[in-house]
Order: sequence, then structure tokens, then C-alpha cells
Amino acid sequence: MNSFGLDLGMGACKLYGPSGSIEMPSQVAIWRDHARGLGGMRNARPPLKVELATGQAFWVGLHAHQWGRPVENVDYDRLSGAPEMHAILYATLTQYVKDHGPVMGPVVLYVGMPLEPLTGEGAAATLNSVRTWLMGSHCWQAGGEAYQVDVATVKITSQATGALFDYLLDPDGGFVAGRKAHMKKEVGIISIGFNTVELLVVQDNAPVQRFTAGSTNGVRRLLELLNTGGLYSLGELDTLLRMGSLSFGDALTVWEREVTGQVERVWGSSWKRFATIISVGGGAVLLNGHLARRFNGRVDTPDQPVMAIARGLYKLAMSQKGK
Repeated sequence: MNSFGLDLGMGACKLYGPSGSIEMPSQVAIWRDHARGLGGMRNARPPLKVELATGQAFWVGLHAHQWGRPVENVDYDRLSGAPEMHAILYATLTQYVKDHGPVMGPVVLYVGMPLEPLTGEGAAATLNSVRTWLMGSHCWQAGGEAYQVDVATVKITSQATGALFDYLLDPDGGFVAGRKAHMKKEVGIISIGFNTVELLVVQDNAPVQRFTAGSTNGVRRLLELLNTGGLYSLGELDTLLRMGSLSFGDALTVWEREVTGQVERVWGSSWKRFATIISVGGGAVLLNGHLARRFNGRVDTPDQPVMAIARGLYKLAMSQKGK
């Protein structure tokens, strides 16, 4: 069976598999037909239309909020199988098929989730809900074509765990030379996603609880600082961010201080004893220079930090084959 790493991020859904990777912005809007052929105006290319087996239809991907009524639910309930979460996953799988060929099933999904729903009140129920909706046969239509993917096994861990194994393992699931010894040492992980900033310290393949914490202080917070008057949806601002069309002003500095303040409260100066500090996520791209200065150049930011979690989950899957 083929294995995939799946990062169900609030800003984008990331999928990493044997043939490559896909990042699908988690922007969803209720489908509605659009105006065509307005005289003198260019016809904009629509986002992907995804139709669920229930008959519900959504626009998904970049610019989706310009094409229909935005569905902007950034709480953890959506991870338990909300219709818009189905649409985001199906859009991601559709793009994977278009770019890399058919997904041969049944498949194994290694899924990365935020710390809070994994460890907070009701964690067991949340995990059961996520497994329930991801398992089994998935049928949908996208862009007028029919698709089906069968999921045989779902294994769930934290997003930060994916970041750790992306650092430790090579694409075949073996240890990167010189890094296996870090399994016995303390390794710090800073995951800055759209919704959350998560801190995790791992030693001997187990979390160090006093250094582990999460908050909803991710890139969404930066966008909220910029959204004076609430004139834009978060998805619209995320689109502008991805296009390089946002002017940050002082907001980036304010947000950077909020993030590093969270790190200070949880880690203090103890980070100096860590073997390394790994930073991943879209926020790591925005704050890479700030983090490097804050930690005296000891931060390791991988290539493709946005894809690192899904890629690490895929590497973890490769390390488990045959066991």
C-alpha cells in the first residue's frame, strides 16, 4: 500500500506522497455560478469546483472567497469531518492526481494535527472522529471529473512530530548521517502555522512536557492585525500574502514579539541546552530572520518549511514499512 503524509493545516492542506507533494490553500466558499462574458472584461480563471457525494458543492483554493460565500471556520471542529474539510482534502487529492498521476489504493495516511485537539479535553473523541471520516472510500467530483480514493489505515500524531522526523530522517526513512544521536538529546521544535504556534521539545522519542505548549497565535494573528475594520476575509488576506501584495508596516514586528514572547514564557533560557531548534510552517518563512537572531543562529529551518510536516510524516511512514 502507498503511504502519504497529510498535514491538515488551517491555512493550507499539505500532502506528501511517493510521487511528490501538493499544497492546497484551505480557502473554501459555497459554490455559486459566476458571471460570464461581461463586455470589455477579462474572464478570471475560477478556482476548483468540488462536489461531494452529498451533493454539496464548493469552490476550493486560492481566490475561492472571491467566487462564493466564504466558509471560514478555523476552530478544531472542522478537523472532525466538516463538509468544507472534505472539500479541501478532495481538492488536494485532485491536484495530486493531476500533477503526479493516480493515487493507487488502498492507501495509508499519516496525519499531523495540532497539539490542543490531541491532548485537550475530549481528545479521544476528536481522534475517533478524525479517523472515522478519513477511513474508507472517498468519492467526489472536481472540475466535472469523478475521483475515488480508498483509505485503509489512518495514523494520527502531532504536526510537531512530523517536523521532527523531517529533520531526523531521509526520504527512505533512514536516519540522516549525524542526526540519529539527536534522538537521545533535547530537540526543540517551533511550528508556526496559520492558526497556531506550537512548541515541542523531544528527548529519547518522548515529549518533555514542561517545554510543550501551543497557542492560537499563528499567521492568522498577523492577518488580524492588518485587517483594519474587518474589510477582508482571512482567506482574501492570505491570498494577498501568498501573492506578495501585503504591506506589513509595524504589524510584523508586533506579531514577531508576540511569538517570541510565547517562546520566552515556555522555554526561558533553557533553549540554550537543546541540541538544535527546528522551525517549520508558513510563519517560519515570515520570521526566519527574527528567529535566527533570537536564538543566536541555532535555528534549523528546512527547505520547504511549509511542506516539512507532511514530508516528515511521509518519512515516518517509510521508516515503519515492514515493521
